[in-house]
Amino acid sequence: MKPIRQYMAAVVQMDSQNDKGANLKAACRYIDEAAARGARLVCFPEVMNLNGKNVGEGGGREPIPGYTTQILMDKAREHGLYIHSGSLFERIPGDTRAYNTSVLIDPAGRIVAHYRKLHTFDATLADGTACRESDRICPGTGIVTVDTALGRLGLSICYDIRFPELYRAMALQGAEVVFTPANFTYPTGKAHWEPLLRARAIENFCYILAPDQTGQKEQYLAYGNSMIIDPWGQILARAGSEPCILYAQIDLDRIQAVRAQIPSLRNRRTDVYDVTWGNSPWSENKASKTGRKPE
Repeated sequence: MKPIRQYMAAVVQMDSQNDKGANLKAACRYIDEAAARGARLVCFPEVMNLNGKNVGEGGGREPIPGYTTQILMDKAREHGLYIHSGSLFERIPGDTRAYNTSVLIDPAGRIVAHYRKLHTFDATLADGTACRESDRICPGTGIVTVDTALGRLGLSICYDIRFPELYRAMALQGAEVVFTPANFTYPTGKAHWEPLLRARAIENFCYILAPDQTGQKEQYLAYGNSMIIDPWGQILARAGSEPCILYAQIDLDRIQAVRAQIPSLRNRRTDVYDVTWGNSPWSENKASKTGRKPE
């Protein structure tokens, strides 16, 4: 598929609350606005459709396709654009947990990629509080990149951004634009959100589309500050604390120019460390001197 080399992307910052119907009506208004501005891609934050116990229509956890994805599929078809769902909780039959799942929908209204968050936050905080996200969220098992008319896109969710090896794997699979929908709390967002996102862009010379939740939730304040970052690590657009849409031009030729200027993907020492994935111009796709075959 020959990609469109330049296009406008729209990143939506939302204050999703506990009324799924109201959240999705707001999402549809954002899609309409972005389409009117000429965006070819619209992306949403983590848990875009529901934050808390639903008091409105649409229930809680969903199958995919389901209530939320069908609405987004219809909007993608209506406007002829790509929509990245952010994330929603996907029902797992026979399991008390859910997947934290993103889907990418093409302009024909078809789901063309389906990603389940790989990393769950299991940690003990400084005050002794144990956080075990894996008790509620079942981690996914696969890295997801997909070829589209907008280039090769990579999918991740929130806590994933603390694992640079995931982003390197996507880059080695050819990812040019990577989604990082999130629901960062204010304290960690203020300290880590920008440096982590810019590092992922700079390390892999890719665009980062980072829609974040904002606003006061039931138990925490979300950070906001959604961003669009280019392959040089420059912030092309940044939100504050209000719900909004960010716009920026994606230029796939810019990626190739930066990768040629600083060929760090090609200069990796795979004879020393064995981290080769996929068939890409940056990977020889062969066994290293350790004798272990690349996965």
